[in-house]
Amino acid sequence: MSAVLASSMAPFRGVLWLLLPVLVAGLGQPQDSELTFLLPAGRQECFYQTALYNGSMEVEYQVIGGAGLDVDFSVTTPSGILLIMERRRSDGVHTVEPTEAGDYMICFDNSFSTISEKLVFFEIIFDSQQGDDEPDSWADIVEPDELLDIKMEDIKESIESMRARLERSMQMQTVLRAFEARDRNLQESNIDRVNFWSAVNVGVLVTVAFLQVYMLKSLFNDKRTTRT
Repeated sequence: MSAVLASSMAPFRGVLWLLLPVLVAGLGQPQDSELTFLLPAGRQECFYQTALYNGSMEVEYQVIGGAGLDVDFSVTTPSGILLIMERRRSDGVHTVEPTEAGDYMICFDNSFSTISEKLVFFEIIFDSQQGDDEPDSWADIVEPDELLDIKMEDIKESIESMRARLERSMQMQTVLRAFEARDRNLQESNIDRVNFWSAVNVGVLVTVAFLQVYMLKSLFNDKRTTRT
């Protein structure tokens, strides 16, 4: 089971450090994690995620708020190799397999924007292999009766399969909520633009109508003086 350590901000770099290590036991699988954070304009935020050797790690991110809905994204291995680099993207899904043992650095960069801040959601998913690593503690304690037709191993495999599918369903629902939040922010921004330009058009129409009436009246005004 992984534990989330408190993040510390480096003032000279403006980078957020978030370490998600696995416990010292070495047999535990890192937990899936997700985070939504606000990325200020002209800043870069980095997160550290511990991974096991020869595992599988999937990183998915989406920009759900902010002008342009884009951000720079990068993943660096524990050995310092730049594994993934994307520029001005709104979303992405990447799988790292096999993984190295150590801390992967996941960075989001908004330094190209000087005004707009971005709302970013990202999720880290590990390939669950706990069923092969964990001991059958409860099966060892409860001895199956020889007269029972149902095998304990079959029950355990069914439960593990159901648990994995439920976890995947929860992850998909989280991703769909992120898509919904991004679409809602985009629609609200579009509504504000439509209202603004509608008000401008109404103002222009009223001004033009006033000028037309004024010019028509000036054409029929007789400014000649009458002699008596």
